[in-house]
Amino acid sequence: MQSGVDELDKTELRRQMIQQLQTLSAVERKNIEEAMADNLMTSDVWKQSSVIGITISHGFEWNTKPLIETAWQNGKIVCVPKCLPEERKLDFYRINHYDQLEVVYYRLQEPKPRETEQVIKNKIDLLIVPGLLFDRKGYRIGFGGGYYDRFLTDYPNEKLSLAANMQIVDELPAESFDIPVDDIISETGFLR
Repeated sequence: MQSGVDELDKTELRRQMIQQLQTLSAVERKNIEEAMADNLMTSDVWKQSSVIGITISHGFEWNTKPLIETAWQNGKIVCVPKCLPEERKLDFYRINHYDQLEVVYYRLQEPKPRETEQVIKNKIDLLIVPGLLFDRKGYRIGFGGGYYDRFLTDYPNEKLSLAANMQIVDELPAESFDIPVDDIISETGFLR
């Protein structure tokens, strides 16, 4: 892939990857998710992190609930993002149970700010960054809103993504504002 790929190309890449993810059988999906979760939870970065930032998955995304529940069992603080569309930014809030979530636009589950405590970004030890496609340098194509790109500009701690091998390519177009993740964990282990 060439640098300078325009947004139309990114849209097509997103569409193709979503289609591929949706064609996985339930067994294939479960096997990939379990292997990625195991690779993450046995890693030093997971063990050393007290505060985990993670999205609540939905649809074709990799299931994050087992990670959230394991984090709670391990005594970790879990914080999830709240999208602020007017400002096109994310704020993270600590959740202790799923009742502290509400369904918002695009059927996303987000924290109820009035029932949860905001966590400032430099207190998040490990941020699990969602995405659709990744390259070997850690650059990603996300869902197109740019929320994580803005959040990552001054995020100082460990950032990684969970991606099946089918989501990893040699190179993606990177723009000046793109910030790569530090590591990618697939079903076969750490990529970077």
